[in-house]
Amino acid sequence: MNLPISVTQEELIEILLHIAPVRPVFIWGAPGIGKSALVEQFAEEVGLPCVSLLGSQLAPEDIIGIPQIKGETSEFLPPKMIARKDAYVLFLDELNACTQEVQKAFYSLIHEKRIGEYHLPQGSIVIGAGNRAQDSAIVKTMSSALVNRMFHVQLKVDPSQWLTWAYQNGIHSWITDYICQRPDHLFTEPPKTEEPYSTPRSWHMLSDALKEYGVGACNISEEMLRVVTYGCVSASHGGMFLAFTKQLGNTHLLSEIIKGEAKWPSKPEERDVLYFLAQSFRGRLLHDLPQDKQKLGRDGQFLVHRSKALMKELSAISYEIAQMVISADEGKVLPEWFMLEIVRDLPRLAEGRHG
Repeated sequence: MNLPISVTQEELIEILLHIAPVRPVFIWGAPGIGKSALVEQFAEEVGLPCVSLLGSQLAPEDIIGIPQIKGETSEFLPPKMIARKDAYVLFLDELNACTQEVQKAFYSLIHEKRIGEYHLPQGSIVIGAGNRAQDSAIVKTMSSALVNRMFHVQLKVDPSQWLTWAYQNGIHSWITDYICQRPDHLFTEPPKTEEPYSTPRSWHMLSDALKEYGVGACNISEEMLRVVTYGCVSASHGGMFLAFTKQLGNTHLLSEIIKGEAKWPSKPEERDVLYFLAQSFRGRLLHDLPQDKQKLGRDGQFLVHRSKALMKELSAISYEIAQMVISADEGKVLPEWFMLEIVRDLPRLAEGRHG
């Protein structure tokens, strides 16, 4: 399922607070974007314990229980994890990864909060979650009967909200500083091949690894930093992150370059740092330059003025990296009026962009 509208982490909590108490909610989203953590946060906010079941590891009897003979009849005894005396949040994770037989066992639990003769305590809440078919995860077709028993919502990643969470939860400063500069690297869609890729969860894993080695750069060798980085996040993002760590001694280097107080690194051994700074420069232009030139403020006018000189200097060092700054990447393009000025002042660079 791919819903036409997605919500942020804060919006999901609001939806759960209003809808989950009266209707079961199913959360769709890619792996590693925080679905489970948000359900646990919701449970904490409403003051209920959270019990999680992993759909991909369940058999029907794990839900409906096992039969016990009582006199001339039998009854099913529900599992201890589900059969509780007090209200709680039942989180059915990877619900759409379970077999059709297990899905059938969930029907009455989701629709009526009942398993056989056992009813969930008054005030209990049922929430499901799962990945989408395009996420290259274990996904089975969910029956229409089960789909129709739940309210559906799709979660998306919001870098600013994740950073707020990251600061509150002690994520390594290298990670938060990097995502501040490259928020577009917080998440990437799952690849078709078997390889690490960037998600909030994988950046969290990298943070944990860095903490185990200690906070400072002197606590981990360059080679081992490469190992732990490429073992957690996308290769392209990992390379940029490693370049970022090399210039941590001067975290404001890009700002100083824009002000004219520093120069682009030009040594061959600094090429990866140059690439990172150029990418960050492109991100700065995309963020600070309005589509309408009339809305350009004083700071924006200075940035435009300096950008032309910086692009000329960058072209002299690496024509390819300079082209990368002004290229259309992942649908993100610089304002047309700015590109016209680049064409006017740096015609060869602009022509190469279309070559």
